[in-house]
This record gives sequence, C-alpha cells and structure tokens, in this order.
Amino acid sequence: MISSVSRAAMGTGFIFLMTSLGAAMVFLFPGGMKLRFQAVMMGFAGGVMMAASVWSMLLPALEQAEELPMPCWVPAALGTLAGTVFLAALDSLAARRIKRSAVPAANDSLLMTAITLHNIPEGMAVGLAFALAGNAEGLTAAIALSLGIGVQNFPEGAAVSLPMRQLGLSRGRAFLMGVFSGAVEPVFGMLAVFAASGVHVLMPWLLSFSAGAMIYVVVCELIPAAKDRPGLFGFMGGFLMMMILDVALG
Repeated sequence: MISSVSRAAMGTGFIFLMTSLGAAMVFLFPGGMKLRFQAVMMGFAGGVMMAASVWSMLLPALEQAEELPMPCWVPAALGTLAGTVFLAALDSLAARRIKRSAVPAANDSLLMTAITLHNIPEGMAVGLAFALAGNAEGLTAAIALSLGIGVQNFPEGAAVSLPMRQLGLSRGRAFLMGVFSGAVEPVFGMLAVFAASGVHVLMPWLLSFSAGAMIYVVVCELIPAAKDRPGLFGFMGGFLMMMILDVALG
C-alpha cells in the first residue's frame, strides 16, 4: 500500500509539474506558442488519453467489476457515462456564464476554472493507474499515461497564465494562477487512491468515471485543437505508443 501511494504521488506530482512549467511560459513567451507545435502536442496527448481510457481504465474496470454482484459492464458503462456527463455539465455551465459576461477578465477567469475542473478526473486517472501498477509492465503503462496527460497540461498551464498576464497581472501572479489550475491533480489523485483502497468496490466506478471524463476531453477539446495533419500524426503516435505499452508489454 505504501509503495502504490508513493507511485501515485509521484505520477500526479509529475503532471502537476508539467502544468507549472506551462504556466512558466509567461516569463518567456508572453505572445503564446506556435499553433502547429501546440497542435502536435494536443494530438499526442489525445492519442495517449484515448488509448489509456480503454486499456488502462475501462478494461481494468471490467475485470475488477467481475467480483461485484452485478453484470461487470454495469459499473463500467454507468461510470463512463457519469464522467462524460459531469464534464459536459461543467462545460455547459461555464459556456452560459461566459455568454452572459461581456468582461474579458471574467471570461479568462472562467477559462481557468474550466481547465482546473478538467484536471480533477485527469489527476484521478493517473493516481489510480499508478496505484494499480502491480508489476513493471503496469508501471510502464502508468508512466506513459502520465506523460500523455503531462504533455496536454503544458499548454493548458500556458493557456491560463498568458491571458492573465495580458489582462495586466504581474508575471508572478499570472504564473501562480496557472500553477493553481493544476494543483487539484495531485489532491484528487491521492483522494481517489485512498478511496479505492479503503472501499475496494469503488475502484471500477472510479476507473470508468475517469475514462469517461478523459474521453470527453479528447473528443471535445484535444481532437478539435489537433485537427490539422501534424495534429493527426501526433494523435496516432500517442495512441499507438500507449496501445503497445498496455498490450504488448502487459
């Protein structure tokens, strides 16, 4: 238990670090990053997260649900649906608030809120993946998942800090806003690990919830951001890498 918690802490700490490094771009590139580079990064992260949703989240959820007194697909299906609906509801709420607000500062604050909320299931997914890594192959797959989410978090950290700087905040305060958006990842990642270890029956539900939330992020945010050819190749590269790690090594 101690080793799994330590691995989960390191995994969620890494993706938090990547968010912080992205936020630090406010000290280097106040004008933002090149769109093509961002498209490749988003595509790669989307491919990793899509493959991880299936092989690292849903398949383990189905296997562990076989011990429950219900069809194994019930927790997987309902948990996935719950994760998707959860983020869809958050996005809908944020969109309505942005539509009502004509103040740019309010819109950028809502952007930070949206990114922060999206980081919650991502932190849960990484924490659970490391907690489930019972061998070297499982640990390799968990590392790949954290890498994919970390790649996505880098531009997200910049997407928070750079607009805050353009609104007149100091570089230091804009950086801290970006860091704060990723701070929820290790917190909720560790909470998910402790909840799943304390009540084993929750593990299939938490895994499938994280999968549904990640699929929503991939379909609604990462794929649209990587819709050109470089983004497509980035997506396929990330998907194939994660699939090979989960299937061939596992």
